[in-house]
Amino acid sequence: MLNRRHIRIKVMQSLYAFKGNESDDFSKDQKFLLFSIEHIQDLYLLLLSLLIEVQKRAASDLVKKQQKHLATKEDKDPNRKFVNNQLLSLLCENEELREAIEGRKINNWELDSEYVDVIFKGITSSNLYNDYMKTRTSDFKEDKDFVIDVFKEIVAPNEKLYDYLEDKNITWLDDLPIVNTAILKLFRKVKAASSNTNFTPKLYKDIEDKQFAIDLFRKTLLNRTALNKQIEGKTKNWDADRIANVDYVLLQMAICELLNFPSIPVKVTINEYLEISKEYSTPKSSIFINGILDKLVKEYQAENKLNKVGRGLI
Repeated sequence: MLNRRHIRIKVMQSLYAFKGNESDDFSKDQKFLLFSIEHIQDLYLLLLSLLIEVQKRAASDLVKKQQKHLATKEDKDPNRKFVNNQLLSLLCENEELREAIEGRKINNWELDSEYVDVIFKGITSSNLYNDYMKTRTSDFKEDKDFVIDVFKEIVAPNEKLYDYLEDKNITWLDDLPIVNTAILKLFRKVKAASSNTNFTPKLYKDIEDKQFAIDLFRKTLLNRTALNKQIEGKTKNWDADRIANVDYVLLQMAICELLNFPSIPVKVTINEYLEISKEYSTPKSSIFINGILDKLVKEYQAENKLNKVGRGLI
């Protein structure tokens, strides 16, 4: 689910929050970093469980209408197309997903059911829903396309849900785009009657990605003094107060990565931190960071300090 850029962002956030120096014990801060990354899995399961609860809410709504004292013909014989949506049914019936939700104690919608109602009402009042419900039957593709459109146009941009997630865990706002993307990718790959669909993908692509997060955090902290000297050597004409704190952290990480991660190409490192700076720092930060890194890379190349492994990594 996670890509290297998001791992770098989580490391950046932890380094930015770190108030000690390189000689301090930062084991607790490393645990917090890994804990914050693990919470991404909770957000993923929380959003999938929301869709499950919305389908249950739809089924409950039909039962209530059928039991009305003055039930109409439509109430007695309702269109069950949404309730029987095949993709939503796969989610509800997936044992591995259910165990993951229960195992991580994702029970938010039992406690905060009003948000289930918000999404349910958002769906049932939409043109998407009205068009979908014009018929009583559908194939898997129509069901899947409907759920994908609902997630993109109703669930993901819902402001009340957004505020709720921010209140529960402020770091989730940074995690939300990658989780939403992961969910949509998974839905697009799902096939009909695939009871073995993996709705619980691994958080890290492999063990190397998790180790990358730990190593980047530790090596940046352990070498902060030396890294700062590198930055100061290229910013002599800059007032230190003019350099954004986030820029300093990103430069520390980028220089650390250039010098200590031989398998990562130089261009990849520079591009990644420029993109992160565009999202998390000032409008001119990417230009500033690119200038500093460009000078340092030329210097490192001249001094043969870039010990990159493999072809095309310089």
